[in-house]
Amino acid sequence: MTRQGCHACEVAEADVARICADLGVTWSAVDVDGDPELRGEYGDRVPVVLVDDAEHGYWRVEEDRLRAALT
Repeated sequence: MTRQGCHACEVAEADVARICADLGVTWSAVDVDGDPELRGEYGDRVPVVLVDDAEHGYWRVEEDRLRAALT
């Protein structure tokens, strides 16, 4: 979950893209401001990383933990 113009989101997206490329895993980014429900749920904590539709973390990517969750 991201937001346009959010520097932390840009950093997190780059980290997730790199990690997922290393592992051969697909991923996508969703702008929370495009949906009022998502904005209400995640808007104050972006970036938020979900794995299998469950919240995995927010504000920063914990690389070792994310790699473990994706393998």
